[in-house]
Amino acid sequence: MREATPDDKKYAETITQEMAESAKARGTGIAKRSPEYIQTKMDEGKAVIALTDDGTWVGFCYIEAWEHGKYVANSGLIVSPPFRKSGVAREIKRKVFELSRKKYPDAKIFGLTTGLAVMKINSDLGYEPVTYSELTTDEEFWKGCRSCVNYDILMSKERKNCLCTAMLFDPVEKAKAAPAVNGHTAHSAEDRRHRRVMAENLTLFDRWVHFKQFVLLKNWWRKENDNPEKGKSILSFLIFW
Repeated sequence: MREATPDDKKYAETITQEMAESAKARGTGIAKRSPEYIQTKMDEGKAVIALTDDGTWVGFCYIEAWEHGKYVANSGLIVSPPFRKSGVAREIKRKVFELSRKKYPDAKIFGLTTGLAVMKINSDLGYEPVTYSELTTDEEFWKGCRSCVNYDILMSKERKNCLCTAMLFDPVEKAKAAPAVNGHTAHSAEDRRHRRVMAENLTLFDRWVHFKQFVLLKNWWRKENDNPEKGKSILSFLIFW
């Protein structure tokens, strides 16, 4: 696992195809990216790639910066199906997080996700759930949501909520919670307690996320359909598809 380079451009098509297939299989939305966009990230040194010793593609993730580096997102995390549930996703997230901190040490790092596994990884890295108002206001970021199947829901909520959960790592807040001791970061008792509580309650948090998604979908379909029963039927299909 390493930083991606221009020599890795040959994997861009496979990566984008797997992103699309994975989103389709989960029945969730995703901001689509082209192979050319992924190649640009490789050129810029803003991506992490995992390969086997024989050059088989394993996983990928890239960095996006907004508002002149004030906000950073680790986007497009994807792992090849044969290598899933092996811990690769966690290592890729950790590596791209470290790369983000190196390139943008003062940036707030955020993410939008519907997956409990990604939420758990983010939590372990120090992210916390936040409202959408704490994310970047850069229009270019939100334009990326246009290709998501849930974009209409996002806009109906005036970009204040959607099916994704927002999570944020704030280096300033983390520095306050974890003062430096002998040049090293020492996590406060409160910070450790928060991490423990967050980990213990992730199942409860997952239930809350599903409830939020149910409510948002229900309200949106009622608004979009004159026939409530029709909306209810379509809603059930979306939830269990």
